[in-house]
Amino acid sequence: MQEKKIGEIIAEAREKAGYSQRQLAKEANISNAELSKIESGEREVPNPKTLRKISKFINVNYNEMMYKIGLGMEVSSLNPFIKAYYEKMKLDELNEAEINVLGSIENSTKLVNACRENLENKNILESERELLLHTIEDTEYQINTSKEIIILIQSLKVKERNKNAKK
Repeated sequence: MQEKKIGEIIAEAREKAGYSQRQLAKEANISNAELSKIESGEREVPNPKTLRKISKFINVNYNEMMYKIGLGMEVSSLNPFIKAYYEKMKLDELNEAEINVLGSIENSTKLVNACRENLENKNILESERELLLHTIEDTEYQINTSKEIIILIQSLKVKERNKNAKK
């Protein structure tokens, strides 16, 4: 089965969200022609700013859209590059990596909370509000990615301990 292109993903999500092409283009403040080119596949690598505008209306994560067009990194326990990186580590390295990733999750969570507090400020500009929302979305994606890495590390630690126990 062939993997879906970004245009197909956007078109399906747009329809699911109940938008026509014209409606979504208007909401996202992009031209209808640009949206049509993206959905038809004529524009295989859309401008990241355009994807950001579209993503908030069709319930598709911006970072996942960036990965789909080759400008982002998919991170899951199934990602062979991430998996290979951690699989090369010994137990002490895995322990250190786990501490570092957990620290990253903690710091990123604090950042998200600070951004949310700033959103409550009635005196911020719309452009600042938009930037805060983007920061929250991107950081939450990083947190989820880090949580997947923790699961991978923990499973590798169990394998490493079992391997050491058999020696």
